[in-house]
Amino acid sequence: MSDALLIRKVISQSEEILIEGGKAADPPLYMHAVAAVIANPWAGQGFVDDLRPVILDVAPRLGEVIVPRLVALAGGGEEVEAYGKASMVGLNGEVEHGSAIIHTLRFGNVFRDAVGGTSYLSFTNTRGGPAATVSIPMMHKSDPGFRSHYLTAEMTINDAPGPDEIVIALGVSVGGRPHHRIGNRYTDMEEMGITPPQGS
Repeated sequence: MSDALLIRKVISQSEEILIEGGKAADPPLYMHAVAAVIANPWAGQGFVDDLRPVILDVAPRLGEVIVPRLVALAGGGEEVEAYGKASMVGLNGEVEHGSAIIHTLRFGNVFRDAVGGTSYLSFTNTRGGPAATVSIPMMHKSDPGFRSHYLTAEMTINDAPGPDEIVIALGVSVGGRPHHRIGNRYTDMEEMGITPPQGS
């Protein structure tokens, strides 16, 4: 690894939701997340005009660290139905620093290609400190209109992010919300006389 990518730790998390609304989930919902705690590569440099050189170096390599672990937790890319991403920058950094790493095709496409996704990755970009909640919003990997797959995985890392660190996290679900029953965007559009966009 070059000096631009320094990973302090990688955290994996899995949830198995067996009961929702007092009713058994059949099948259970499985959600998984993997986060990397990295040194902020722009720390101590003041305001940096051009973030691109570090983006090109760090983003794809970080994807290659996180994505295989996450796909393995899910049991393979074909099992993934929904996905999302998040960054949380420590208090000395800019929200733009986390955004720089996750909002590039060089990071996102590593994820999409591994799970066969075509939808954009829903996201959060925030600033926080140790034990702050990192929220990873998710939606269906191939059709963002499926509200059944609007889910959120949450993580807390007791010692991260430090002031000069960034947490980069990805999440997936193997299935939609148990007992989902609010319909989807296309039902609303039909009822409201709105023509769905081409390709929907």
